[in-house]
Amino acid sequence: MSARARIMGWMALVVALAFGVAVFATWQILLSRLDHRVNAELTNEASKLRSYVTASTERDIDLLLSGYLTVNVPDGYETFFTVLDGRLHRRTFARPPADLHTDKALVTAAATAAKPIHGWAASAAGRVHYAVIPVRSDTQSGALVVAVFYDRLRGEVVDAVSALSITALVALALACLAGWLVAGQVLAPIRLVRQTAARIGDSSDLSRRLEVRGHDDVAALSATFNHMLDRLERAFAVQRDFVDDAGHELRTPITVVRGHLELMGDDPADNAETIALVLDELDRMNRIVDDLLTLAKSQQPGFLTIEEVEIADLTVSVLAKVRALGPRTWRVEEVADTKMPADRHRLTQALIQLVANAVRHTVPGDPIAVGSAVRDGAVELWVRDCGPGVPAEDRERIFGRFVRAGSRTGEGAGLGLAIVSSIAHAHGGDVRVEENHGGGALFVVRIPHDGPLVNLEEEDG
Repeated sequence: MSARARIMGWMALVVALAFGVAVFATWQILLSRLDHRVNAELTNEASKLRSYVTASTERDIDLLLSGYLTVNVPDGYETFFTVLDGRLHRRTFARPPADLHTDKALVTAAATAAKPIHGWAASAAGRVHYAVIPVRSDTQSGALVVAVFYDRLRGEVVDAVSALSITALVALALACLAGWLVAGQVLAPIRLVRQTAARIGDSSDLSRRLEVRGHDDVAALSATFNHMLDRLERAFAVQRDFVDDAGHELRTPITVVRGHLELMGDDPADNAETIALVLDELDRMNRIVDDLLTLAKSQQPGFLTIEEVEIADLTVSVLAKVRALGPRTWRVEEVADTKMPADRHRLTQALIQLVANAVRHTVPGDPIAVGSAVRDGAVELWVRDCGPGVPAEDRERIFGRFVRAGSRTGEGAGLGLAIVSSIAHAHGGDVRVEENHGGGALFVVRIPHDGPLVNLEEEDG
């Protein structure tokens, strides 16, 4: 059963239950009012007879009862008749729904009543609720019988409840129709989510997105589904890039290792040289794999571990760590006396990559400077060298993967600057090459002072 059908089923059940309770309550209320109305009518007729007898100067029972029937006309659902000295006396001229004056048991009960009584009797028009009001004198005894055709009045109640029931059924049918249409409109985005997911599963096309309409829970579901597709598309893109890059970059060293191993002979010197070459290639492959994994992780939540970082301490500690990279003239140009939320390990990794890049493009004794400062609401970290510099046309291109720009040593897989760029973007910043007055290159990492808000929001999402 579909969600639409289940919603409709529950809605129809609830509405039907509500209508059923309403109809039953109306039935009970109308019956209660009918009983009260009949009792009030019998009581009223008794009071009217007493008032008539009290106000009249006539003491003859025959004339009193005849006069009362003359001045009181029963309603359409009533009938009156009188009993005098144990026999039927008179009845109203209006024809009743059924003749009660021929009921011997009722006439006998009225003739023998010593005090007002009431009860039920059967007739051709259904049940009758009657009351007997006795009237006596020293020489005569009589009674007025007031009868209300209860089933006739109850039939009116039945007709009213029947009309209400039919109206309720029509309203239920209209409510079900409206509910079916509304449920279809409400569930349409959910069906679209299912259909989109099915098409993605069939075609592996993660570029499809849902159209978000409105601001309700269904719109939020569509937005969440789109966000999930964004994450999946990025994850698949990272996976695809990793596989392509690994296949592209590792194919050559694997071929080299295999070729040398196949040519190994029995000469110990040649074998030692081959082993050294193979180990060197394996070390290079290990570095490439580590760099590729870093780039792949940079696109995923959890890449950064945020803490409060003292920028001055970070700058000085990086310079202390990179001195072992080569005999250069190391110096700190400037330090930023501030703190900011960031990943200390990743920022250190980025600066060391920039320093290692500077070492590859300089010679022993050349100056390399590291610095940090707060400028225009952002923290800038930089590395400056006096090497050949970066041509203007290459300043964007060198941050791509496997791009090498004139290294003196020819080392590196061309992934270092791509890693620096990914770390900067993960912090909500960027990295660029600026013009270095006096020659060389100036690499600047710029990060907002309030930290990597974009990355943190993705992790929370």
